[in-house]
Amino acid sequence: MGKLLISYTPFEIRVGLVEDQTLVEFNVERNSEKSLVGNIYKGKVVKIVPGINSAFLDLGLERTAFLFGDDLVPSGDIEWGREVAPSNLQEILKEGQEILVQVTKEPIGQKGARVSTNLTLPGHYLVFLPYFQHVGISKKIKEESQRQALREIVERLRPPETGWIIRTVAVEADEEALKREMEFLLCLWEEIKEKSKKLKAPALVYEDLNIAFRAIRDLFTKEISSIIVDDREFYQRLQEFLERYFPEFLPQLELYEGREDLFYVHGFQVDVKKLLARKIWLKSGGFIVIEPCEAFTAIDVNTGKYLGEQELEETILKINLEAAQEIAYQLRLRNIGGLIVIDFIDMEDPKHQELVLETLKSALKKDKAKHSFLPITAFGLLQMTRERKRDSLYEIFYETCPFCGGEGKIKSKRTLYYEILRKIIRMGPHLKNKKLEIEVHPHLTEMIGEEIYYLEDLEKRFNFKAVLKSNQELLPWEYKFHLVTSSTRGGKVVEVSSHLS
Repeated sequence: MGKLLISYTPFEIRVGLVEDQTLVEFNVERNSEKSLVGNIYKGKVVKIVPGINSAFLDLGLERTAFLFGDDLVPSGDIEWGREVAPSNLQEILKEGQEILVQVTKEPIGQKGARVSTNLTLPGHYLVFLPYFQHVGISKKIKEESQRQALREIVERLRPPETGWIIRTVAVEADEEALKREMEFLLCLWEEIKEKSKKLKAPALVYEDLNIAFRAIRDLFTKEISSIIVDDREFYQRLQEFLERYFPEFLPQLELYEGREDLFYVHGFQVDVKKLLARKIWLKSGGFIVIEPCEAFTAIDVNTGKYLGEQELEETILKINLEAAQEIAYQLRLRNIGGLIVIDFIDMEDPKHQELVLETLKSALKKDKAKHSFLPITAFGLLQMTRERKRDSLYEIFYETCPFCGGEGKIKSKRTLYYEILRKIIRMGPHLKNKKLEIEVHPHLTEMIGEEIYYLEDLEKRFNFKAVLKSNQELLPWEYKFHLVTSSTRGGKVVEVSSHLS
């Protein structure tokens, strides 16, 4: 059985989903960095770009939001209720117009949030579609008798001209639970409509639940035996939430009052460096390397220490199969979305390629994010996409290095030393009979010591004296030149130092 761990502090909420004693999902929400996905805004159209069939909207956020033509249904105004999609966005919208939109993707980097006028209000069992009139059902419900029974219940309960999606977990619900949730979502929609009429754009109309409440709404199933919370006040808030919306879940709610970290007590040390390690070793001795890039995430599979006792092709297959399982786990745990390119070890047998792809798909079955795949190429490359709505753990835990600007590499010690030598050569004629102090970071002095003869040759060539000084306060790639000259003052010889950039 699984567990839902909720660790609360006033500044941060951490939520972990445990399946078979393994932490399979881990999410963090900070008060200062709250997620915007699911929020509904009354936005103002500030610019329409016909060339890409898109519009930019002011939601009152730091950056304008992006509305693509495919995300527009004639429901941007709350009075619209038709199910007719426009061919061109500019036929429906005009600059200055106020419309209701919902955030579907977080702002990332310099990109603003992506929004849609196709509003959705998710519950635990159902999703309400205010502007549609059909009933859809999760593809993950495979049993036809279950699909038919659920569809008949929802058709019977729903008011005319309302749209609903039946979520996978609805198979665990009875008719009363479905009815109660439907009534709640309908009331919520009425509140949103009334509030939107009173607000002037840009304004927040509805804020989605915080991460803990969302986890209960979206992740809780009959396979989860307990919801464990480590803060009494927050436990009471969750208790009230469940009493109102999901009373059937109340028996699973538990309060943990120990002093040790909740995750540590349950066997998980949430160390950011280990959690997001670049290299992950496989049990066989192979390993995978995960590299988040600007446009996609690259994952490389390597044989590592695994030599194997079988034929080469069988060895490669074993490592690739193990890697496929681990990659599925890491994608879910780290919440990696967007385009993902996996470089499996080359396989000659098409059947082996298909087996690896099916293993990856099977391992992702419990992942609620949507996926799409292309076949593995002859070079062992697999291209896939994973739905990205919220920030990955990389965006939450890391920020761009202020020193290297996110490049992740600095000049080598030898490169820096030779750069210093070239600069001295350019200065050569001006150094005669002078002293040149060279300040460097301590890590560079060893490199210079190994090849000090290059510097000594320049001293002889230009007739000057070089003095190396270690400066711990310099960054590893920084160095400074100080030219020291002698002069006579009051009958005494004094040295005057001038900084050279």
